[in-house]
Amino acid sequence: MAGERTGGRERGRGGVRGGADFVAVLPPEVSSRIFGDLDVESLCQASVACKGWHRVIEGNEGLWRHHCLSARAVCQREVDCDRGNGYSWKITLLRNYWKSKVKQEWLSGKYSNIPSQKSLPEKSMYPMDADTWGEILEAELER
Repeated sequence: MAGERTGGRERGRGGVRGGADFVAVLPPEVSSRIFGDLDVESLCQASVACKGWHRVIEGNEGLWRHHCLSARAVCQREVDCDRGNGYSWKITLLRNYWKSKVKQEWLSGKYSNIPSQKSLPEKSMYPMDADTWGEILEAELER
C-alpha cells in the first residue's frame, strides 16, 4: 500500500511519486489554462497540493479574477468595495464567495416557503450587512 514500489517508482497516497509535475514541464500559460478550468473549491485545494502548484496559482490573479467576477454578479457592491479598498482578486473572492452563494439562494426564492428555522439547510445563513438583507427582503416582497 503506502510506500510500495511499483515499476521503479514509489507509490504513495497522492499517486506515483517521482513522476513529472505538469506545472514543471508545461508552459505557464498552459498550466494556468488547466487551473482556470477548476471551480473555486478545487482551485483552493490545488493551491495547497504542492509548492509548484501553489506558486503558479497564487501568482496568477487572473485565476481568482474569473471566479471573483462570478461572485460579483450577486455581490457587486461588496466586491467593488473590496477591490476599491485594494484587496487582491483572491482575497476579494475569499471574502465574498460563500456570501454570494447564500445570497443567490435567498434571492432565487429557495427559502421562501420554509415552514420553520429547523427546515433551513446548514449553509443558508452567512453574516451579511443590512443592505444585503434589504435586497433579499425586497426580492421576497416582489414574489
